[in-house]
Amino acid sequence: MNTLFIVLQQQTANGLASFLPLILIIVVFWFFMIRPQMKRQKELKNFREALKKGDKIVTTGGIYGKVQEIGDYYIIMEVEGQNRLKIDKSAIIKDMTDATPAK
Repeated sequence: MNTLFIVLQQQTANGLASFLPLILIIVVFWFFMIRPQMKRQKELKNFREALKKGDKIVTTGGIYGKVQEIGDYYIIMEVEGQNRLKIDKSAIIKDMTDATPAK
């Protein structure tokens, strides 16, 4: 009986030890891939919610403009030549107020 208990105990320890590398890979993947991406998404969401009239922005398509009006899910932005574009809030990626112009 004691021998059977010792054998079962060793097999359980070996089985758990065989899953340890897999668990370690998942933890490393979480801290280096998933967690930073979630942090960036949260920052971008907070940025989009904090937009106000007059902010300079860039869209995902690379269009530079200034916020003229803000709705629940859209923004009307003014581009060069007094043209206005109605875009979805999810298309905004950057705040350009601190950016220096490219030469």
